[in-house]
Amino acid sequence: PTSAQLSVVPHSGRFRYTLDNDVLTTEQRQFYEDNGYLLIKKLVSDEDIERFRKEFMRICKREVKPPGVMIMKDESLKSQFGQSEKVVNKVQDFQEDEELFRYCTLPEILKYVECFTGPNIMAMHTMLINKLPDSDKQTFLHPMHQDLHYFPFRPASLIVCAWTAMERAHQENGCLVVQPGTHKTTLKPHGYPKWEGKTNKLFHGLLDEDEKIPKVHLVMEKGDTVFFHPLLIHGSGINRTSGFRKSISCHFASSDCHYIDVKNTTQEHLEKELEEIVRKKYNTTSVELKDIWNFRARLVQGERINL
Repeated sequence: PTSAQLSVVPHSGRFRYTLDNDVLTTEQRQFYEDNGYLLIKKLVSDEDIERFRKEFMRICKREVKPPGVMIMKDESLKSQFGQSEKVVNKVQDFQEDEELFRYCTLPEILKYVECFTGPNIMAMHTMLINKLPDSDKQTFLHPMHQDLHYFPFRPASLIVCAWTAMERAHQENGCLVVQPGTHKTTLKPHGYPKWEGKTNKLFHGLLDEDEKIPKVHLVMEKGDTVFFHPLLIHGSGINRTSGFRKSISCHFASSDCHYIDVKNTTQEHLEKELEEIVRKKYNTTSVELKDIWNFRARLVQGERINL
């Protein structure tokens, strides 16, 4: 839809989390309002997914080195496999890799993103996740969390994640797990879970998880894409298969969003951890959270306003 098709009043009385345009059906809008996520089948083509897979392999083999990209590896496997798909569990901040960044500009993705953000769309946080086969150590279990914990910008309702399965995702290989309706709650305190020795850097989770809230496992086929709210509580299980479970995702936000100061909030310890990582990586003395996000953010549609 064009921005002209969006109504002047972005949220009608009935809908709080979706904008008025003619893309989503009333049923789809209501489902997102109630549950905080919406699954669209076969949205991304096999051809595009194979191109993303190919580029991921090139990054693993260091045939390409996109600036700013953060490659997360299981260090314990490095001696065994060297630089390969068997070691790399995440490629984060790929905004400068033109091939992977195509994901964030796909018209079929942006068509839906605009239903949540409006016409001025920023790609804020990009990831290609390669969930490695796991063991009882649960190295790649991502504890239940809310993505807003990582973001120093608001309002939350103008942020949405697009997450696309690059192969079939199911319970055995660690598909996404969501707690429907939790997007209506507030941001909760996060930190490293009790099994601290077994978690990856920045894999924060809820400090106090309500086990009574029902969980839904999102079984997805290759190309299926789920859009979800940044307050939706979600996570993923471990991969009990011998293969890899890949997905590609981007958090989009309206460029009308604004940065907030996270000092004296539950997000402050994350700010310190992130700044420390960036200082080490780029050998710099002073860096601010806002600078990190300005570097990550790229405009994909409309005009850049605040972010």
